[in-house]
Amino acid sequence: MNVSQKPPTIISSDRSLLGQGTAPAVQYFNYDNRTVRNFAIATIVWGVVGMLVGVLIASQLFTPSANLGNQYTTFGRIRPLHTNAVIFAFVGNAIFMGVYYSLQRLCKARMFSDLLSKIHFWGWQAIIVAAAITLPLGLTTSHEYAELEWPIDIAITLIWVVFGINMFGTIINRRERHLYVAIWFYIATFVTVAVLHIVNSYEMPVSLFKSYYVYAGVQDALVQWWYGHNAVAFFLTTPFLGLMYYFLPKMANRPIYSYKLSILHFWALIFIYIWAGPHHLLYTSLPDWAQSLGVVFSIMLIAPSWGGMINGLLTLRGAWDKVREDTILKFMVVAVTAYGMATFEGPMLALKNVNAIAHFTDWVVAHVHVGALGWNGFMTFAVLYWLIPRVYRTPLYSRKLMGVHFWIGTLGILFYAVPMYISGFTQGMMWKEFTPEGVLKYPNFLETTLQLIPMHKMRAVGGTFYLLGAILMAFNLFKTMAAGKLVANEPAEAPALVKAYVPTGSDTYWHRWFERKPIPLLIGSLIVILIGSLVELVPTFMVSSNVPTIASVQPYTALEVQGRDLYIKEGCVNCHSQMVRPFRSETERYGEYSKAGEFVYDHPFLWGSKRIGPDLHRIGGKYPNSWHYHHMRDPTSMSPGSIMPSYPWLLENKLDISNTSDKLKALQKVGVPYDDMTISYANEDLRKQAQQLSSQLANDGINVKSDREIVALIAYLQRLGTDIKKMEPSGK
Repeated sequence: MNVSQKPPTIISSDRSLLGQGTAPAVQYFNYDNRTVRNFAIATIVWGVVGMLVGVLIASQLFTPSANLGNQYTTFGRIRPLHTNAVIFAFVGNAIFMGVYYSLQRLCKARMFSDLLSKIHFWGWQAIIVAAAITLPLGLTTSHEYAELEWPIDIAITLIWVVFGINMFGTIINRRERHLYVAIWFYIATFVTVAVLHIVNSYEMPVSLFKSYYVYAGVQDALVQWWYGHNAVAFFLTTPFLGLMYYFLPKMANRPIYSYKLSILHFWALIFIYIWAGPHHLLYTSLPDWAQSLGVVFSIMLIAPSWGGMINGLLTLRGAWDKVREDTILKFMVVAVTAYGMATFEGPMLALKNVNAIAHFTDWVVAHVHVGALGWNGFMTFAVLYWLIPRVYRTPLYSRKLMGVHFWIGTLGILFYAVPMYISGFTQGMMWKEFTPEGVLKYPNFLETTLQLIPMHKMRAVGGTFYLLGAILMAFNLFKTMAAGKLVANEPAEAPALVKAYVPTGSDTYWHRWFERKPIPLLIGSLIVILIGSLVELVPTFMVSSNVPTIASVQPYTALEVQGRDLYIKEGCVNCHSQMVRPFRSETERYGEYSKAGEFVYDHPFLWGSKRIGPDLHRIGGKYPNSWHYHHMRDPTSMSPGSIMPSYPWLLENKLDISNTSDKLKALQKVGVPYDDMTISYANEDLRKQAQQLSSQLANDGINVKSDREIVALIAYLQRLGTDIKKMEPSGK
């Protein structure tokens, strides 16, 4: 604790005690700036890396050669590397940087444990490195924003607990009676992310880096998007609102506009946000009641979201002249405005008629990046520019460079978002357009893809601008650090917090109970977020009518399971959906719309969230085996102009069947009805089916050994969506 006792020299800040006796002794201690600095450097480094990978994958969508011709750098494999690097490495480290800096000052206490701070920092970086190694290797669960395999999930849980102990220990040791609103957001973030991560990570391990989700099909989709939407809410939003409530008043030298508004905003936001996840699954096989709940709560979400934005912007009342001159405040204003835009657009996208056009298109990509680049990125930049000179006790190296960064970053956002909005709207409309004769105007999906290439090029330019701005910032801040000296232990002093306390004025009962005590606040937040979670998840799991079974739907064969795992490994779900929605345009293009009962053996679900290529749910039997072989070898040979990379290694790699029985056994444990005989003879059955498929390819003049990966992948693709067709004769 590094605490010393000295005679009191200042008046207690607790005004209720004035004139009631001896003032508490002043305690002298130090703030830990070293951990703050470490997280700041990690933020800068991982930010540049994540944005660089973003520019690379953006380029791959108009220049297939940018996939670099090897299996480790294809779009499917490194797209999750980009999202994980930006969300958990760049934004995650920025959160911890801001929390460690502000929490100490709000609590007037050093962090609870220096050792826990070090474990937290190095543990989080080790997790990021593990992600950077495993994702290009194709070790992925395929759950969006939660692709890491189970050992890394456990490591995340442990490090998150370390963070929680350190945070709550600091709050309990505080010298300030009041818990400022920023701390409420930190507490809600901690408890909700813990719940989301644990529930979403229930997996059945097969080996050290292979597992299957316990949930299947519709249930898995609901859990994933309950997690995915609320990862945005409670990892990309609530901690940043906490940072806004601390840093914006500091930067503007103004108190927050309305304390009462912050109370309403906080409780309404965390209660409503948790319900809105199903809006990611509109028009899918998710039960209608769950979709409707998601829509209703998404619309309601506008109010608390805008409450936060208004509170932030009105904090600058009387200080707008500073915004004109202070680039840091400019970053903050753009950040808060981007938050307002994204939180208005999100509910609009949840409207069914808008979602029918926007879902699976670049429109959603634009929406996400307005939030990521504007809200998270610009606020992180502002905090870094404000914080680094203070912990190094030196002026910023170049204010001019900071100004250039602001403008090039703003241009980057515009060049990114505007083309993506145009692209998304174009996609959605082209997919749905019919000729006067009543047939699809663009039946070939590739026609719509090629129309978007100019917009994708402009998006890459915007991303490059944004990346250049971040590189300028890195140079500016590292030069600043070199010019100063880190104040690793910043001296501070504050009166001890006395236990006896007489509430006064507006310090009401509920305020004292919930908003001044960390544990009741933690429990209250947990209850609030569990209400919506349980109402949506429990019926979907417990009421069988939510997932009507289909008798003809059977488990995948051993070879198809191996092929499905290759599909997941190559990240095909990042470009292709497996969900035909009940629209005329989709049933005309793909076939019968998807039913909930078709996915009961899908661990995990693979509905996708973006269509860079066509939907694949009904592709089984649509083309001969030879078509798939040539398409994977060289996509342009089957689809001239295709932007899909080639996968020559699938033709050469020998299929690993050493764990086939283990995979079926794991799937059996999570509910797939494999009998013991099927598991025992898994590889024998696999070889027979593979040999049959290899012979069929040979009849088409393609000589490929039956033990190659391509055979398993073709077997899986040919099975997709075919089970339901077995019902057609009896149905008729």
